[in-house]
Amino acid sequence: MKPETPPVLSTGFREAVARLRAAGRVRTLNREADPDYEIASIMKRLDGAEALFFPKVKGHGMPVLGNLLCSQANCEAAFGVGYREIRQFVARALGNPIAPQRLTSAPCQEHVYKEQLDVGRLLPVLRHTEADSGRFITAGIVVVQDPETGVYNASYHRLQLLGPRRTAVKLDFGRHLRLAYERAQKLKKDLPIAVCLGTDLAVHYTAATMGAQMPESADELAVAGGLRGSPLPVVKCLSNDLWIPAETEIVLEGRMRWEGAVREGPFAEFIGYLSPEGDAPVFDVEALTHRTAPIYPAINGYGRETVMLRKYVMEASLLKALQASVPIIEDAEMTAGGLHRFIAILSVKKSSPQQEGLQRNAILAAFATLKDLDLVIAVDDDIDIRDPVDVEYALATRMEASRDLFVIPDARGHEYVRAGNNGVVSKLGIDATVPFEEKARFRRATFRDVEIRDGDWLT
Repeated sequence: MKPETPPVLSTGFREAVARLRAAGRVRTLNREADPDYEIASIMKRLDGAEALFFPKVKGHGMPVLGNLLCSQANCEAAFGVGYREIRQFVARALGNPIAPQRLTSAPCQEHVYKEQLDVGRLLPVLRHTEADSGRFITAGIVVVQDPETGVYNASYHRLQLLGPRRTAVKLDFGRHLRLAYERAQKLKKDLPIAVCLGTDLAVHYTAATMGAQMPESADELAVAGGLRGSPLPVVKCLSNDLWIPAETEIVLEGRMRWEGAVREGPFAEFIGYLSPEGDAPVFDVEALTHRTAPIYPAINGYGRETVMLRKYVMEASLLKALQASVPIIEDAEMTAGGLHRFIAILSVKKSSPQQEGLQRNAILAAFATLKDLDLVIAVDDDIDIRDPVDVEYALATRMEASRDLFVIPDARGHEYVRAGNNGVVSKLGIDATVPFEEKARFRRATFRDVEIRDGDWLT
């Protein structure tokens, strides 16, 4: 039997922005905005709502787009499908890569700057908070080819401006870019990279995938093609041999120096605290290219978009792992209060007494799948896991503390969680499900389904 052709998803950056506008999900500021503190502050004030467009930016001719994917409504409008479909496309991508389509010319290279290049003058790079150490590029997706394996990686990394054509690159431990950079250091060679700003949404999502969900052997440009259901168009850089998404708004090309480091940070990170100052490698920018009439995208470090980018990736990864090993899993929700990273709610459906206890297996499997999870709650399938009130109802009426709480001590979590000890934390599982034999006793009252018309009410 011929394999089924995957549905093609339209994920171009400008197409996504056009869909957001058509859905009324873009709010435009009708006055000039200052890239020093003001734009970032407005983005934070209106976080979790519509995308924000700043057409007039003080000192720059390039507009800024913020809060692009900061809410479920924005994500659904940008992709043109519901959140369940987004998760399905993400899950499909992880196991069905499609090799990129190589082009000889592309929109991202319509305008080229090499001589007298000044990144801070050409781009409206924001200052976010007064405690930050400078101006930061925050929406950059770094594309690199590992010097040892040859595998392409795409990942988010913040860049602090150091001069007209130099930035620092924040490298977190355990990330693939750090591994590639350390291999280049051993070879005593600079590492060619390209930083893409405003690119295909499929690349946005693959770049947000980390750890076991995206093994080092996975070519992330091919995985982006799997998410799209069609090859990702790419073009060769002008100053190095990397291939990059062809319809990117803005691209910084250059090399990370294999030796030497600068002090980078502090910067307001997603968890709400300032990340500390630390050593970072230097990125020498050798070329800046962009489309005609480019849009500069900005992400608040301490903002909803930072965590929303990983929500559907993590949910898809969690469901893929849990449903393969625990048959009672119906759905999963990475909660907003848990920054779509630290807290998960699992929906389970027990259909026989023999399945009792599997909900606890699922909790343990969730911790093993996503190391950053610190709290996992299992509830029955009659609970709406996307309604915090309904989840609290399950905790209030179906959880008995002496029996249904269990702690896993000294496990690995995220190093930014200050309650832990350099990333070592105790993790909490809560079984808020009803024993299978007692389902009838815990059944909630139901009401007749009646029709209510708009004209039924007196005003």
